[in-house]
Amino acid sequence: MNIGFLEFDLFDFLDIFLVAILLYYVYRLVKGTVAINIFIGIVLVYLIWKLTQLLQMEMLSNILGQFIGVGMFALIVVFQQEIRKFLLLIGSTQLARKSKLFRKLNLSSSNQIELGYLESIINACDKMGRSNTGALIVIKRNNSLDFVKNTGDQMNIEVNRPILESIFFKNSTLHDGAVIIEDNIITATRVILPVSNERNIPLRFGLRHRAAIGITEKTDAIALVVSEENGQISYIKNGEFNIYEDTNDLVAKIKEDLS
Repeated sequence: MNIGFLEFDLFDFLDIFLVAILLYYVYRLVKGTVAINIFIGIVLVYLIWKLTQLLQMEMLSNILGQFIGVGMFALIVVFQQEIRKFLLLIGSTQLARKSKLFRKLNLSSSNQIELGYLESIINACDKMGRSNTGALIVIKRNNSLDFVKNTGDQMNIEVNRPILESIFFKNSTLHDGAVIIEDNIITATRVILPVSNERNIPLRFGLRHRAAIGITEKTDAIALVVSEENGQISYIKNGEFNIYEDTNDLVAKIKEDLS
């Protein structure tokens, strides 16, 4: 297909389409963070660079070209958290299973997974919240959590509400640290999680919340935190707090994320 003096074929369309998808996912990763301003700035500088090339402004084009070339190394440092998330997304063996298209076509076996145990987890969190009992629960998705499980006590207990309440009971020897849950099984307790160094976390959130953010930054796991101060349940995914309306909505959101 010819558009004036431009030649446009299928491969040009595919090139533009793939670049658009890449930019979309990069935008999703940095949206809501301070990195979004840097991302927008980089896009603007790149567009100006291309404009100077088109207008044959050689001096300015060379300066911007050198800036972009050297700046790529700086971006690795600036966007290290976002790059890690992006690589986790790309490297996930269940990326296709998470696609809405695959779910609608019922081509994914994940629809068969029984996630009824999530209600037991949320009911336990709700009851602990009413008594201001602090809790930190990490639920595995695709990435291995062995590197943090080794810091705690290995377990092999089926998930249920009384067990979770007894683990996080204030006088229990197991209440410190996090609980790891994998496929309806509590596999570790008293786990020490990596703490996020993100400075934008409000001061009202303590070490439990920072640990939950830290593990969800480094892996694709999801985390539930029950605040010891106000009993509020926080749902954290991809290093961010996720809003929900009530416990039923929370269960639905977690089921969707796990399936």
